[in-house]
Parts: sequence; C-alpha cells; structure tokens
Amino acid sequence: MGSNLFFNYFEATAVIVFGIGFTILFLDRNLIKKVIGFNFMDSAIFLFLASNGYISGRVSPIFEDGVTAAEHYINPVPAGLVLTGIVVSVSVTAFLLALVVRLYLRYHTLEMDEIVALSRKEADE
Repeated sequence: MGSNLFFNYFEATAVIVFGIGFTILFLDRNLIKKVIGFNFMDSAIFLFLASNGYISGRVSPIFEDGVTAAEHYINPVPAGLVLTGIVVSVSVTAFLLALVVRLYLRYHTLEMDEIVALSRKEADE
C-alpha cells in the first residue's frame, strides 16, 4: 500500500521535474534554455535519489551506544551519490555555459538552428 503514487510525493515530483527538463532540452532551440533544462533533469535525479535514501524513523549511520544493526540507520549511499552528482553537474554546467559563450561570440546568436546554418555556410566557403 505504501508504494502507490499517492504516498510517493517526492518521487512523483522528481518524475515531473525530469519531464519538464527533458522537454526543454529537446524542444527548445535556445542554448541557454537547453542548459537550464539539463539542470532541471539533474535536480530531479538528485531529488529522486535523496528521497529514496531516507527511511522514516531511522537515523544517520553514526554508530552510537553500541547499536550496529542496519535496521536502525538510513542508507548513506544515495547521499554520497547526490553529493558527487552535484559536483559533476556544476562542472558540466560551467563547461556548457563556456561553450555557449564561445558559440555566441563566433555566431552572434543563441539559436541552435541559426548556428548550424551559419556553420554549414562557413564549411561551404
């Protein structure tokens, strides 16, 4: 009963945000908006991992009072994956924005169709 969508608010929210980011990434032609869509998708994945790593009624995995049974603690792996993912996401976002700036300086537009057309025109000359 606890696995239906009514009780999984965070997972449902993560799927919706991922869908929004996916739609922006593939349907919008503006490069800045594509980077924003990519960041939406990253954030949705982080939300999904963090929500699955938390178990109600359990505590952080810091052994105290001699309690070593796994049933008393939350899983620390999703939190580690989220932290690593955030670092990678920031790095990829910085690279993408630097690439967008270089493309803008060369072609004076942020629209992908115009950049492709201008680059093909340069290749033909």
